[in-house]
Amino acid sequence: MTDAQIPGGGAAVTDAQLAGGGAAVTDAQVAGGRAAATDAQVAGGGVAATDEARRRLAEAQGRVVAALVTGAEPPEGFDRERMRVQAASLLAKRRGIVARLRPDAAAAAGPDLAAEYAAYARSRSTPPPGYRADADDFAAWLRARGRMPAPPRKGRWWARLLPWNAGGSRPDGWPE
Repeated sequence: MTDAQIPGGGAAVTDAQLAGGGAAVTDAQVAGGRAAATDAQVAGGGVAATDEARRRLAEAQGRVVAALVTGAEPPEGFDRERMRVQAASLLAKRRGIVARLRPDAAAAAGPDLAAEYAAYARSRSTPPPGYRADADDFAAWLRARGRMPAPPRKGRWWARLLPWNAGGSRPDGWPE
């Protein structure tokens, strides 16, 4: 096939690729997380090299995420100003969602919400696994610093059905 689309959604294959003997990587292989090994990789033991390249890529991606989430130094080759702007944008997005999920935490932080949330986010190496957990962790972080009162203790749902909650007295031997 010359510069034609492979049936089934594959990548275009040129005459040069066919003549060179390399294996083309299809869209399906990329989406599935697999890449076809080229003849040179198989002959020279390059599959191990591919694993090493994947490991290095994973480390680099981890450094990018750390730069965006925790304010770490961006990896070499990234524009520091753009990374800073993107990190600030992500922080503002998280802060807004936390404020919607836990308005009590936002009210407790008051006008210092942006500074308090930024300090909270910097104190963590990774964000919690979801927005609700992030909101609850932020509330706990504020509570630990004395900025937010402890939540009121909830009674048992069935306690309102007991006769002494309707004005009666407790039977002898029942705890207060």
